[in-house]
Amino acid sequence: MKHTIFYSMSAAAFGLLLAGCESTKLAEPAARAPVETRASAGAGAADTGTAGRAAGASQSGVTTVDLARGAAGAAGSSGRSGAPGAAGAAGGTALVALPTQRVVYFDFDSFAIKDEFKPVIDANARLLTANKSRRVVVEGHTDERGGSEYNLALGQKRAEAVVRSMALLGVGDSQVEAVSFGKERPAVQGSDEAAWARNRRAELKER
Repeated sequence: MKHTIFYSMSAAAFGLLLAGCESTKLAEPAARAPVETRASAGAGAADTGTAGRAAGASQSGVTTVDLARGAAGAAGSSGRSGAPGAAGAAGGTALVALPTQRVVYFDFDSFAIKDEFKPVIDANARLLTANKSRRVVVEGHTDERGGSEYNLALGQKRAEAVVRSMALLGVGDSQVEAVSFGKERPAVQGSDEAAWARNRRAELKER
């Protein structure tokens, strides 16, 4: 009788042990599918964006120096916690294309800005408003006809007309200066209408 009880208890313990093993197997988690590394994907996207900006900058005329300054500003902002943007923009030069046209031409004996040259003023104004540290001098010039004093006054009016137009577009007073050279610094030599038209101008120069 004692042996029978012993065997029954042993069988019951063995059964419990098997049940425990089965429950252990059932508790094992299923194999997880590999998770895509977001860091690597983000890095690829950032590289693509940088390459795109570099390609676009080369087409629009942004200098390598401006591009590098802008990238430095962006890097400075991304290393800080919180929303990036203001700090990075303050740390670098904004990416604004340098205007390829920096001369405004005038009609004879006139300082009125013609519609065809308003985009020139607009492009240069955008450069200055985006980069407050930049400064330009607007030089007024005339053709050779007329007296020196009259042409100095006319050249000044031409330069000031450009400055006023830029001020209306948001350029600060401290960023632009109007000066006149009258007929003393012709762009081309000659005494015909083609030469005179090239000399009646206002030039925007960095200082």
